[in-house]
Amino acid sequence: MIVDERLVAFINSFDTGNTPILDEIEREALDTSVPIIRKEMQSFLKFLLAAQRPLRILEVGTAVGFSAILMCEYNPVQCELVTIENYEKRIPIAKENIRRAEKESQIRLIEGDAMEILPTLEGEFDMIFMDAAKGQYINFFPEIMRLLKPNGILVSDNVLQDGDVIESHFIVERRNRTIYKRMRDYLFELTHRRDLVTTILPVGDGITVSVKKESVES
Repeated sequence: MIVDERLVAFINSFDTGNTPILDEIEREALDTSVPIIRKEMQSFLKFLLAAQRPLRILEVGTAVGFSAILMCEYNPVQCELVTIENYEKRIPIAKENIRRAEKESQIRLIEGDAMEILPTLEGEFDMIFMDAAKGQYINFFPEIMRLLKPNGILVSDNVLQDGDVIESHFIVERRNRTIYKRMRDYLFELTHRRDLVTTILPVGDGITVSVKKESVES
């Protein structure tokens, strides 16, 4: 928890809930210990969708389809959403949830490794949501930048790793050090590229929001 739990509980007490199908999918995910985006992240995405009205969205990391359905449900405009998932056990659940939510015409779920799939995608996306394996964000990044249209928004979830990212390399458990280093590299890349404007926010487990500049000053 990177923000005081009492403060998070207070903020979330104002949450008005989602549509019935999303509430149902969320309960099922929590009952089976499937990680989905937190309440505060749900609220942030709803705000961003209302402000940006993206017509074409890419999500890296479908899980059980909760966030993909939420983005289609709360986008004020009819959008196309492409989502990528590599974990075989969750793919059938995601497909069934998309069907239950009646979003098959909007959501295209691509099965497989994002490192292999991203180079095959064509066209540009108004919004990209990164919510996959944290240690892979830096590896996905070149293709993500290719696919993000000028003035498009890139949102990356879980970037502060429950606060581990601010700790010394030697304090982080050895098994987590590769992810720790890669996430630090990813945050540096996002914040130092001349073609991006990025902010890091303590929402949920930490997010970054980046806007791709239309042109880069020489």
